[in-house]
Amino acid sequence: MKRLFAAIKIHPDSGFLKNYQEMKTALCHEQIKWVEERNIHITLHFFGETEDTKAVLINSVLRKLAEKTNPFSIRLSGFGLFGSSYSPRVIWAGIEPGQTLQAIMKELKIDLGSAGFDFDRQNLVPHLTLGRIKALRDKKYFQRIFAQFKDTPSIYEQINEIILFESKLQNSGPVYSVQQSFILGKKNSPGSFPADPGELQ
Repeated sequence: MKRLFAAIKIHPDSGFLKNYQEMKTALCHEQIKWVEERNIHITLHFFGETEDTKAVLINSVLRKLAEKTNPFSIRLSGFGLFGSSYSPRVIWAGIEPGQTLQAIMKELKIDLGSAGFDFDRQNLVPHLTLGRIKALRDKKYFQRIFAQFKDTPSIYEQINEIILFESKLQNSGPVYSVQQSFILGKKNSPGSFPADPGELQ
């Protein structure tokens, strides 16, 4: 059994990362679980604990989806919140343009449903999770700091692959390893599963 998820690896530019680090520092006294910079990604689908037989099906679905999806570019458009400003739950970065990612996520869910997986009917909102808020000691301070950084932009990044990751939970935080990589718009080898893992860099 492996804890799997499909994602797109993101490499934010230095300006975005600088603002992200400054916001984390300013909010260091709040109970927020931040995503490590090396782990920044856009989740397409989280599978959770997965048997090898189902992992083979996931591998096939992702391979076919990647082959019919052309490379595209996106930009991180700034920070947002899930939940209200007085009771926020998640800090995220928006994606522009989001239509291509939304279409990929929708088609992936349909293909997974056809392969026998439970169909998740939640709204598809392409985003990049940056922090999960456990509790806030000073909500007004949080709102003031967040407002200083919410319009942080990033440069455009070319997206060329979909990756199937394994997530191992450790005391220091999750460690992601690449199980399979699927190049967009090209014929991908079926490969084998489990693959030799490579740590996410």
